[in-house]
Amino acid sequence: MAAHCYYVPANITPAYEQHEQEQPIEFDMSANDVSFERKIVSKRGRDAEDYETTGQRCTYYRNSVSAISAKRTKAVESQVREEEPLLADKERQAVNMLVDLFELSFYEGEPLKALSTLVYSHVYHLQLSAATAFSEISEMDTRPVTREALEPILYLLQSPHIDVQHGASAALGNLAVNMDNKLLIVRMGGLEPLIRQMLSPNIDAQINSVGCITNLATAEENKMQIAKSGALLPLTRLARSRDLRVQRNAAGALLNMTHSAEHRQQLIGAGAVPVLVELLGSDDSELQYYATTALSNIAVDESGRQLLWKTQPVLVDALIMFVNTSTIKVQCQAILTLRNLASDDQYQTQIVEKGGLDSLLPLLQSEYDPLVISASACLRNLSIHPSNEKPILESGILPCLVSLITQSGNEEVQCHVISALRNLVANNEADKTPFANAGLFDHIRAVLVNPASSEVVVGEMIAALNVFVLDESLWPYIIDGGFLELLIPLTRSQNVELQYNACVTISSLAGKASEASDRLAQVWDRPEGGLQSYLASFLTVDEGMDPVLRSVALWTVLLLLESDSPDLVRLVTGHPSIIKNIDKIASIDSLPEGELRNSAYTTDSLAGLRSSRGFMDGEGPGADDGPLDESDDEIYNRMITIAQDVVSLVQSLDI
Repeated sequence: MAAHCYYVPANITPAYEQHEQEQPIEFDMSANDVSFERKIVSKRGRDAEDYETTGQRCTYYRNSVSAISAKRTKAVESQVREEEPLLADKERQAVNMLVDLFELSFYEGEPLKALSTLVYSHVYHLQLSAATAFSEISEMDTRPVTREALEPILYLLQSPHIDVQHGASAALGNLAVNMDNKLLIVRMGGLEPLIRQMLSPNIDAQINSVGCITNLATAEENKMQIAKSGALLPLTRLARSRDLRVQRNAAGALLNMTHSAEHRQQLIGAGAVPVLVELLGSDDSELQYYATTALSNIAVDESGRQLLWKTQPVLVDALIMFVNTSTIKVQCQAILTLRNLASDDQYQTQIVEKGGLDSLLPLLQSEYDPLVISASACLRNLSIHPSNEKPILESGILPCLVSLITQSGNEEVQCHVISALRNLVANNEADKTPFANAGLFDHIRAVLVNPASSEVVVGEMIAALNVFVLDESLWPYIIDGGFLELLIPLTRSQNVELQYNACVTISSLAGKASEASDRLAQVWDRPEGGLQSYLASFLTVDEGMDPVLRSVALWTVLLLLESDSPDLVRLVTGHPSIIKNIDKIASIDSLPEGELRNSAYTTDSLAGLRSSRGFMDGEGPGADDGPLDESDDEIYNRMITIAQDVVSLVQSLDI
């Protein structure tokens, strides 16, 4: 079962990319390539939040380098015979050059050479100065760098001195904001020393190393290397750290490793699931956000949902609590996690039983689109389960759903709510007139006549009409509501799925011909040539006509003739080409070579589409065991069989 995966960065409103599958009406949750990234600020005796302007940082850095170089030089000279040798000439020159050239790029040329001299010095204080310089510079300049620029930083990362390591890891983390740098750091072996720093008891080392790996994990190419490096276990352990900064970075790294099914399984193997569920109990909204989003991604896979069902009985309660009480971005992710979980039957019923519906209604009325999208997507999945139909309708949510068809300016919301309504009608054996009384068909019609409506939304509306017409209490609203006049022009749509939807829905309405013959006769030649023009063009003996579409047209003719309506029988049989062409189709012996290979209607575009009587008994095109389960020969033979049935029926009529 398909699912939707999210990568959500800190302080960024989540983006939602959503696609639907027609049958069953569920939400296909495909991946969204947004990732958590952390900008690392080196520790300089100030707060973690750094609001300095670039000019202030430059001034600070110039003074800092001057102070460091002067202090370290004096210290070295005073201890020349006791602890350390005097600075070599090249080292002294390097320090002076750094002070003079601080406004230039340090990643190439003489400035890099000067810094590298300090890096490879045996004097601890000079190495510390170099590490500090790299961390300061990388805050302002994260351009793509060369191997020559990264080599000294990676060398410093392996220093025995924790403060040197700290500066180097801060520099790497900042440079890892750039995609080219992310890849180069891993290719040059940067993961191993970073993992060693993660294992350090020093909090600052943990913060920077985990933050750097968090940034590296936003590159798809790096994820497998990170998973193989052994980083997942310490990341999982550090997500339980008592230091909030470490926890946030570790949770962000775990989130960034949930993009693919393989990596999600590796996280499960590393024991990340119970840790992420524990983080839902944190008072920190950022941790709640990262943990909820990571769990939403894990719930993409059926195996992940089954693990959560078996091992995390409090998960749904925690998510519903977030929906009711948390910040907007956590609310969104909590609802999306519920929606992913609701891909499975047991979660569909549990969410409703635990009061999830009461939480969704206020969000559907929110003025914040992401909340409405999330809530409508969740409700769409909940509406799949037949046992949820009654509590959903009793919750009073129906008028809100109907109004969102036109009141929401968001295409995704429109698609979700009409699909939820379609599910509720299909699952409901009771009287459906409350749907019509809520204005359902007025809103659908408003969408269909609106030229600004997208083809995606129009297609969803027509697919819903095809389900509604099968209900005895609803089809009169469709036949009397002027929908035939809107559907006929769409049979010429260049959008193949929209075209098929329109043709199949007309066929469904033709199944009511015995009770609505007058309405069908009224549209025989209008609008735009009417029903007869559509049927004649689709039944023309033309090798370019798709046999699936032709089968739908044949089925429509058969239903019109079976209606026993004298007017409809006269119109069909009296047409100059319809019956003649059907007779030619009925006499075809075999499938022409390659004819069906160009069909636009033999793959997923037909999933879930229904047609008239065939929806109920499997006879017509679009039935459950229809085109999608048939070979080319079977589809072609079905078309010929329907044509032969029409010919036989015409011969039996007393015309």
